[in-house]
Amino acid sequence: MIEKVNLTDKFSQITDFWNPRIAGVLNGQQVKLAKFKGDFIWHTHDNEDEFFLVVKGSFTMCLRDKEVVLNEGDFIIIPKGVEHKPSAAEEVEVLLFEPANTLNTGNQVNELTREHLHTI
Repeated sequence: MIEKVNLTDKFSQITDFWNPRIAGVLNGQQVKLAKFKGDFIWHTHDNEDEFFLVVKGSFTMCLRDKEVVLNEGDFIIIPKGVEHKPSAAEEVEVLLFEPANTLNTGNQVNELTREHLHTI
């Protein structure tokens, strides 16, 4: 069934941080929504590129050689193999677009790892 997705409604269903939810699937890719706050972990994705779009708020994408501040409407693509760490001083709403098999913590497995994502 074809239905529209309202991002404001979907983000209102998310009450925790660093726990992506699936909002849509297309061509083996997932549209994921997540709220960030605080520091994530340094990690890489050996086989997948990642797309981050800031819907509301701002966050910093830390790379080993620089930091990139992303504000509402900005996006960044992290190529596979590039070590990175998102960090958000305040709550931020982010849309991610990546292959369905992409693990949120990449090459690291810890308490932040989400192997089975919920659909909203």
